[in-house]
Amino acid sequence: MAGPTTSATRQATPTRQDLAAIVQLLQPVVAARFAGQDVAGLPRQSLALKIGEIAAAELDGVDHGLNLIERRVLISELIDDLVAAAAKAAPVALLEAPGDAKETPAKRLGGIGRAAQHPAKAADGAGAANRASMDGAKQRVQPVVMERIDVAAAAQLDRDELRRQLRDLVTEVLGEQKIRLNQREQEGLAELLLDDMLGLGPLEPLLADESITDIMVNGPSQVYVERGGKLIVTDVKFRDNAHVMNIASRIVSQVGRRVDESTPLCDARLLDGSRVNIIIPPLAIDGPSISIRKFAKKGITLDLMARQRNLSEPIATVLKIAARSRLNILISGGTGSGKTTLLNAMSQLIDVGDRIVTIEDAAELQLQQPHVVRLETRPANLEGQGEIGMRDLVKNSLRMRPDRIIMGEVRGAEAVDMLQAMNTGHEGSMCTIHANRPREALTRLENMIGMTGINLPAKAVRTQIAAAIDIIVQVSRMRDGMRRVTHVMEVVGMEGDIITTQDLFVFEYEGEDSDGRLRGTFKSSGLRPHFTPKAAYFGLERPLLEAIS
Repeated sequence: MAGPTTSATRQATPTRQDLAAIVQLLQPVVAARFAGQDVAGLPRQSLALKIGEIAAAELDGVDHGLNLIERRVLISELIDDLVAAAAKAAPVALLEAPGDAKETPAKRLGGIGRAAQHPAKAADGAGAANRASMDGAKQRVQPVVMERIDVAAAAQLDRDELRRQLRDLVTEVLGEQKIRLNQREQEGLAELLLDDMLGLGPLEPLLADESITDIMVNGPSQVYVERGGKLIVTDVKFRDNAHVMNIASRIVSQVGRRVDESTPLCDARLLDGSRVNIIIPPLAIDGPSISIRKFAKKGITLDLMARQRNLSEPIATVLKIAARSRLNILISGGTGSGKTTLLNAMSQLIDVGDRIVTIEDAAELQLQQPHVVRLETRPANLEGQGEIGMRDLVKNSLRMRPDRIIMGEVRGAEAVDMLQAMNTGHEGSMCTIHANRPREALTRLENMIGMTGINLPAKAVRTQIAAAIDIIVQVSRMRDGMRRVTHVMEVVGMEGDIITTQDLFVFEYEGEDSDGRLRGTFKSSGLRPHFTPKAAYFGLERPLLEAIS
């Protein structure tokens, strides 16, 4: 692949003091130009355009060393100063134009720092205007670059070497096309092209942002992320539906699956373990949809969850003892409530000497023990043959001499086999289920057994459930975005035809603080746990009773 390497000189990046000096120089000029005008009534976009023209005129011929990104920060600071001065002069409610999230100058400068470290990985640092400029340059440069590279040779190079050669070629093509970009933007453009060639294109910056937990692509022009438990729309866009399809096909091909008109929906995973769901037309009317649940790079423990107030320290202690005491645990919650995260945290308490078999639709559990066998379902082939479902894997796992079976999610007929496994010596098994309350989780299990066509009396089904499940942990994502354990419920046994339970802990809502964060108490019922004798067998009775009291 290679074209001649051209040298591109990097402008000296101004320091924070230099930028502040330029702001001070322009403040009186901007204030004079807007004197007597209703600044509060002007949209931020209009202010940016007018102040940009003023700054360009004043700095014309001055060696200021500002590139496009620093110019944008300069204009933003001047806007903030102008609006603040207007607010002091006539205190009114200043409304920003729709879609303009107000940022502080410090946050913007922090964004520039991130962009300098990794130009293409800063999802928000460069701003919409810079992204539009980069996308425009990419559309012109990419076809020329692709014509000049040897794809077969490029595939043999490692990513760093390919990046270096691609930068040289991008610099050459930009010169031929008479496109002016500074050094940082050239590196960013090369990174965008590299992501399109080897990675997941526009999704790469979002995957690199550790504050993002979910990515939702609704067609080529609408990409949402979840950050801090809240959904936020991004300015990331794909070229068209074909571009989204190309990325979707790249994802599923890595794990030996496919997505096309004959198989328009697919569950898969990324190489880092992130879970992916893809659905395409004709089922998705507005274009291909990609939903990514990101893989948490830092391990989550029960102690960390207690510090974050996802649960209390006594709850963390009881759950640790439950895992150590080989109780069968069912984690219940809605979509995105943190069931898998809690399952991963609790699995860390499993003894390192245990043989563990995990069963999932798309493998995402992160067990740290040395003796783990990971099983994953397989869809049918083009002829509709060869499908291996959850129930097949549960049955097979029983022949693999497991000490514990951990199932990612129970959602159908496999519930029968999982309950039988829990009742036949595989103590300490864990699984998750979709339900809004602990009692609903038991009802759902009963309904799943009914779906198998097995004709059993209701009492027999409930007896089997009561014998298999020891603890139900209910997790919920609340309206402030935080995920909390709302119930720890113990299954006690049967009274007549009814499964009897008792709450060990309940989260009681008390209100919200000034920041919109919900306040509440993880309240203990004070009841002696039914599994106390089992905890005593493992020498854990005293800490259990201390945590409950």
